[in-house]
Amino acid sequence: MEQAPQTHPGGLGGEKPATSDIQQLCDMVKADVEMKIGKNDEFVAVTYRSQVVAGTMFFIKVYIGDGKFVHVKIFRNLQQQPFLEGLQENKTENDPIEYF
Repeated sequence: MEQAPQTHPGGLGGEKPATSDIQQLCDMVKADVEMKIGKNDEFVAVTYRSQVVAGTMFFIKVYIGDGKFVHVKIFRNLQQQPFLEGLQENKTENDPIEYF
């Protein structure tokens, strides 16, 4: 998995293009997201921001098809295990990723 960007602890880093590691992280929580919003044909990480805590919090913009996006909040603990921590629906491609 990708290392967290170099930011000060607790600070939310800038928005970056999603990498294959970020997509893999999304894939690990996809079933949890689908339980909340329903199954989607697509689930593609677009951009992300991260926050260093006791582990790393990832805020990821995900394309779910039909011009729709969600923002997914994933916590990866120090043992590298990901957990879905939050979800924002009804987002657009232009909505910035903000802390939630």
